[in-house]
Amino acid sequence: MAPMRNPEPVHIGLVSDEPIRVEGLKSIFDQPAKDGAAPLIPLAGTLREMLALPSLEYLVVDMHAVQGGVQILDSIRHERPSLKLIVIGPEGNDELVMESIIAGARAYLDLTADTAIVRQAIEVVTSGSIWAPRRLLSKLIDRLLKVPDSSLTGALHLTAREREVLDLILLARSNREIARHLGIEERTVKSHVHRLMRKTGADNRIELTMRAMNLPLTPRTHPRARPAPTGRSPGPGNAGRPITNQ
Repeated sequence: MAPMRNPEPVHIGLVSDEPIRVEGLKSIFDQPAKDGAAPLIPLAGTLREMLALPSLEYLVVDMHAVQGGVQILDSIRHERPSLKLIVIGPEGNDELVMESIIAGARAYLDLTADTAIVRQAIEVVTSGSIWAPRRLLSKLIDRLLKVPDSSLTGALHLTAREREVLDLILLARSNREIARHLGIEERTVKSHVHRLMRKTGADNRIELTMRAMNLPLTPRTHPRARPAPTGRSPGPGNAGRPITNQ
């Protein structure tokens, strides 16, 4: 039996104009990774320095200490559309939370979140899901449904595998769960998700879900799963789990 390879470290960019806050964000990564999970390595710097790192996939943006608000998120998405953002912002501003997610944020946390919650949110995002307040999900869905999109007309043509991945996304499965369910590599799932977003014009997973629910698609087939080699294979018990995780 071949030895199991340790997951490659995942680098998380940290952007804040206040050194004290940067040190506080770094402390989030003091705790070791869970068994089988990739270690998370913080990289602190200016926004320009972070955007210049081509291999960086995740970026924590402290909106309390970065000038620009939601506009800075829009500019990041324009320059690095594949960069996944974790936003720390003001508490109690539901409109800002929704605007941040629509602008591409995969997680939104307020300043009162302790280090354990911030760490959990980062782990949720790196696993392929979204972290945001559940109470805002209905409002966000209503807003996305009202956004007209004249660029998407006619049936959406997907490959069989893309359709399987999309079906599981609609069940709120993470990339890791989809990979295990279909018996493929997680990086392959990420490639399928990226193509689905490109085909639908979606900027994040919630928007992809809503667009997929409102577009004519090829006939739905139940996602086929390969039996897991050990343990219990994923079942339908999580089908009702919401897209958000907070």
